[in-house]
Amino acid sequence: MTELLGTDRMANYGLAHGAMLVVTVLSCVVSLWWLRRLRARGGPAAVHRVMRTAGWVFLIMTLLWAGWRLLPENFSVSSSLPLQFSDALRFIVAIALIWRVRWAVAVSFYWGLTLNLQSLITPDLTYGPFPWLSFSAFWVLHIVVFAVPVLFLFVDGYRPTWPDFSVTYLITLGWAAVAMTVNALTDTNYGYLNGAPESASILDVLGPWPLYIVSVAVLVAAVWALMTWPFTSQHRYRRRRRHLLQGGRTGAARR
Repeated sequence: MTELLGTDRMANYGLAHGAMLVVTVLSCVVSLWWLRRLRARGGPAAVHRVMRTAGWVFLIMTLLWAGWRLLPENFSVSSSLPLQFSDALRFIVAIALIWRVRWAVAVSFYWGLTLNLQSLITPDLTYGPFPWLSFSAFWVLHIVVFAVPVLFLFVDGYRPTWPDFSVTYLITLGWAAVAMTVNALTDTNYGYLNGAPESASILDVLGPWPLYIVSVAVLVAAVWALMTWPFTSQHRYRRRRRHLLQGGRTGAARR
């Protein structure tokens, strides 16, 4: 098992990484199949109960992991503060699962399927003194926040809107500003806002720091807009079609 994980850092696209990418896909497929089947048998209420329970379990897991990293023997100012986007996302996903708050569902959708996706494709995972705990926590927490927006979309019926896009983008800029301020005060690099990660990532092709901050801001806005547009255009088409059908029925009734 130690040979599988390596020494102190997980190698990208190695055996362990490839295995966890397969687990990620299977987790999404199985969860989607099971919840859609549950919805068909027990209705939306049954799905909501399961997802709400999952939200409480995930919140407890998130709190335990955050607390573990803050223990004196595990604490590092450069990595233990919950200031990575993924750290915030875990709490936001739990809020979305438990209370279905619109802004939390929106952030889960946009962050979970893009920013978090980078952590799955190009993970920057240092094991520390307990390799299997670090490995397990990293992948379980990141897989959950990737799978949840998929379930919101294909089971719960969530459809992103332009207000969702705007709110999420503003929250992202605000979180980035907080992280960059802490980075400047503590000489850290939360959110990779003050330097690219040691492992390969998409930031490597977006220019040097701080140029890549601007590049990422533009790229994120473009990708999120593309994620929003199909749903909003489809909604407008259905609304226009419904309006035309209603108008046709009204005209036929008058005649």
